[in-house]
Amino acid sequence: MFGIVRPCRHVMCEGLFADWMGHLCGLCLALRDEHGHLSRLVTNYDGLLVSVLTEAQSPASAPRRRAGACALRGFKGADVVEAEGVRLAASVSLLLAAGKVRDHVADGDGVYARRPVAAGATRLASRWSSAGTAMAGTLGFDPGPLTAAAGRQALLERAPARALRELTGPTEDAVAAAFGHTAVLTEKPHNRAALEAAGRGFGRLAHLIDAVEDLADDKASGAYNPLAATGTGLREARRHCDAARADVRAAVGELDLPRPSLARALLVRETGRAVSRAFAAAESPEARRHHAADHHAADHHAADHHAGRVPETPPGDPGAPPDGRPPRRDPGGLLSSLCAALTCCTCGLYRPAWDEEHESSCCQRFDCSGWDACGNCSNCGECCNCCNCCGGDGCSCDC
Repeated sequence: MFGIVRPCRHVMCEGLFADWMGHLCGLCLALRDEHGHLSRLVTNYDGLLVSVLTEAQSPASAPRRRAGACALRGFKGADVVEAEGVRLAASVSLLLAAGKVRDHVADGDGVYARRPVAAGATRLASRWSSAGTAMAGTLGFDPGPLTAAAGRQALLERAPARALRELTGPTEDAVAAAFGHTAVLTEKPHNRAALEAAGRGFGRLAHLIDAVEDLADDKASGAYNPLAATGTGLREARRHCDAARADVRAAVGELDLPRPSLARALLVRETGRAVSRAFAAAESPEARRHHAADHHAADHHAADHHAGRVPETPPGDPGAPPDGRPPRRDPGGLLSSLCAALTCCTCGLYRPAWDEEHESSCCQRFDCSGWDACGNCSNCGECCNCCNCCGGDGCSCDC
């Protein structure tokens, strides 16, 4: 649930990082204020892109309010976004989370196979779905593509011989609808087609990266994975990811954005880092050995078990072992979710004891290798210099 776009303080200009945190905390607090503390569990990084895109299309910065101290911010206050874009992001997050929970219950994943857990999860999913639908109604947003996405996905995964692009279709449509509605909120109808195109590309990219990250574990457990089910190797998957990134970048380039910096940083640069991260892990020597050992058995599993997917584990999971082996997953992903939350809520600054950067400062951890699309900067080195990322006060080059 935490998403592929997870910028860290040490790899983003200070001004952009502060803006991003304003959207993240604004989403979390909007969920709390309107739907109670439990709803904050659905806070996710990709969902807040809806809020970022809404502000990017507005000539003035989105309204902010001063929030009180929070443990996840080191008991500090913050200026958080309070606008329609945040409420749309909250609605989208609730609807997608409800669909994901229902999917786990239907497939009996891990602890969801236990009747009391399934009953409680079903009630929670219904509550989130109702809340997200009601909030969408106040914003004039049709939640249909989001509420239908999980059901459509399950049907596609249970049908034989589906093409990879068909399997990513429900995710593409859901994200396209959410992105497109930001043009309605900002009264920029000329942006809608490009926003929907960006949403389809981003939805496809998120689905593929998730599949790449989960491939080894899904094969080992016999869980459904779109890459295994369609016989798509990592090299071909990388081509699909690069094509999706190109689509997103082209669509973002067509948008009329008075305030483009953060949206471009997240949708263009950070997606590139996410792709590099996912494939670097999947193509490690240990992962390749694991993949080769399980290749034939996993093919049979993929054909016979169209079951629900194991809850995703984001890159950088503190529970992952240091030697490259696939992380051990607890049934239902409860421990994985807690570990992911610790990493995500500290914006990547937390490092487990075995991490070689555990004792390093933010500046020492900084590495812009693999970056591209740095806006007006001609190369990565100039981007790092102009942004003065270790303590600077912002970036003047849209990178």
